[in-house]
Amino acid sequence: MVFASPLFLFLFLPATIVAYFALPRRWRNGVLLVASIVFYAWGEARYVPLILASVAFNGSMGLAIARATDRGARTRRLVAAVTGNLATLAVFKYANFAVANVDAIAPVFGLAPIALTAIPLPLGISFFTFHAISYVVDVYKRTASAQRDMREFALYILLFPQLIAGPIIRYRDIAAQLGSHPASTTDFAYGVRRFVVGLGKKLLIANTLGETADAIFALPGHELAAPIAWLGIACYTLQIYFDFSGYSDMAIGLMRMFGFRIPENFDYPYIAKSIREFWRRWHISLSNWFRDYLYIPLGGNRRGAARAYANLVIVFLLCGLWHGASWPFVVWGAWHGLFLVAERAGLERPLARHPGLAHAYALGAVMGGWVLFRCDTLAHAGLFYRALLGFSTADAALHPLALYVNPLLVATLACGALFSMPIAPSISRWTRRFASRPIAGPVVLSIDGVAMTLVFVAAAAMLAAGTYNPFIYFRF
Repeated sequence: MVFASPLFLFLFLPATIVAYFALPRRWRNGVLLVASIVFYAWGEARYVPLILASVAFNGSMGLAIARATDRGARTRRLVAAVTGNLATLAVFKYANFAVANVDAIAPVFGLAPIALTAIPLPLGISFFTFHAISYVVDVYKRTASAQRDMREFALYILLFPQLIAGPIIRYRDIAAQLGSHPASTTDFAYGVRRFVVGLGKKLLIANTLGETADAIFALPGHELAAPIAWLGIACYTLQIYFDFSGYSDMAIGLMRMFGFRIPENFDYPYIAKSIREFWRRWHISLSNWFRDYLYIPLGGNRRGAARAYANLVIVFLLCGLWHGASWPFVVWGAWHGLFLVAERAGLERPLARHPGLAHAYALGAVMGGWVLFRCDTLAHAGLFYRALLGFSTADAALHPLALYVNPLLVATLACGALFSMPIAPSISRWTRRFASRPIAGPVVLSIDGVAMTLVFVAAAAMLAAGTYNPFIYFRF
């Protein structure tokens, strides 16, 4: 059940909202908990016991860590908790990948291949595992108190707006809200507006561009010429941003409807002038998680330049693996790690003196990385790079641009490029100033209401046409 689906929009969400606000306050967390379990079970019923076991395990380990009377006991219990979470992630997400690689080299050593039935990937396992690890680590570090009410802890892990694809919310950032999170009319209205904006990003921009990106990336690599390859990566670059930031907008909006305030997850990453700045703006909750729970514990930049460079590469190799169990994701992580090393080693200084060049460099590096992110194999990625660089011998007439470019695609690319820049905040600031004038307030509210209605109607029309597809980050 995805947010951009008729079932969610016209049945699940309205029913949850009605039940939540119609029942007494003391039952509202129960409504959200039941709704969240139903939400997960709808798409992955066989793994409901797994996620409930994760809740029980981490809830009890948090209490055990908090009760430990000496540092040694706390450390042992933390190690057990983190190991349990990582072991679960390894089995369900990486076992197939590991076995496939072992089988690939087994004949070299005269060994028989390992027979392993493919293990399906549970929805959202990367996200709820990282939530759980951050909780037990924060309890260990005494930056958060262990939650004694298992229902509230379960709500933290299972809340349906962030259950499948984040943002990754640290327990300490939401702990105080789990017990009491009254939703005012203003909060609810903001939440609805934010949700509609995200819905528009997903259905009107990401899906439109995604159709073209999917069609081009599905072409045999040796048939790609430079024009079609550049169109494909341009579409995918905007698709993945509007797809994932749209999901984050919807998640933030849904949380606000129910009275929760969570941090932002995107800050216009394509205006970055370095890869370092890109990661401060892209998937902020994941970047911060890796910084605080991996990079800093590894030593960060406190142990000399060489160690800092190694830590950056390690972190981004693991970041790549977190996104997917395949070699293209590993190389994608290494790609970003090496760019960060180059910047820390001195590249940032000359770039800072030439902002235009810096922006072109950062965007080019990010787009180059997206090739690895989107291609299923390194061989396909290599052929795609060859086409982008103009080294392909494919005949451009074989897949002419005219087959893919139409007025809707051009308009969507233009809107995507425009709204990937901080245009919306500028418009919002202008409208707030204008609304402060006498009589102007109702006019601004009316225009805003009409605009949001039009976005929702257009998105609903796209759903009715059956053109929606799941969010890209649902597979992580």
